Amino acid sequence: MTLDVRLFPCLSDNYGILIRDRATGWVAAIDTPEVEPYRAEIAASGWNRLDLILNTHWHPDHTQGNAALKAEFGATVIAPQEVARVAEIDRVVGDGDIVELGETRLAVTATPGHTLGHIVYRDAAGGQAFVGDTLFPLGCGRLFEGTAEQMFDSLARLKLWPDDTVLWCAHEYAEANARFALSLDDDPALAAHAETIFSARREDRPTVPTTLAIERRFNPFLTAPDAAEFARHRAAKDGFKG
Repeated sequence: MTLDVRLFPCLSDNYGILIRDRATGWVAAIDTPEVEPYRAEIAASGWNRLDLILNTHWHPDHTQGNAALKAEFGATVIAPQEVARVAEIDRVVGDGDIVELGETRLAVTATPGHTLGHIVYRDAAGGQAFVGDTLFPLGCGRLFEGTAEQMFDSLARLKLWPDDTVLWCAHEYAEANARFALSLDDDPALAAHAETIFSARREDRPTVPTTLAIERRFNPFLTAPDAAEFARHRAAKDGFKG
């Protein structure tokens, strides 16, 4: 892998993510849920710099630390156009663009659904992707702006990546997602995988990252054969009380 990654809790269920290009030492934040945990992690890592802020979408729990961290570290804010509604952007990026963090090339893929302008960043050479609120362990993002068809198509784009792609997600939602997946399927292999999630959470360990292979196997939103079934799953999950 070409990147070092540090994952740490923010707010009630967000994750902060810092990434570092091993060749040059350049550091980026993937979204900025809040400021103080980023300051602490930058110091604890010994990296002591923040060169880029890479936003996935406009929601405040992903952008509200932008201004303070930019002011403190001189970071360049790179984001989809929709972020302009809540924060200043230095460089707007969209589908097919490349962001260079030192010698690491991060490809931008548009994944509308959770919001209309949501994007994800992928280090293809290193086999890692930063997927924001598009995909979670055994789940996917709520459809706040986009349609089920849009999100189904976005997830289909992610499914084209290699199975060993490591997926860094922005929230800790896996327990609830696992309970929902179990309500749909009595596969013993799924039950065993769900137990690894429940065990991790009992021990206060993160369920992020996951891999595309795991999600292709067990995630009901990725195994849905068409947009209609995806939409039924999404509506059912939104009302699920299990």
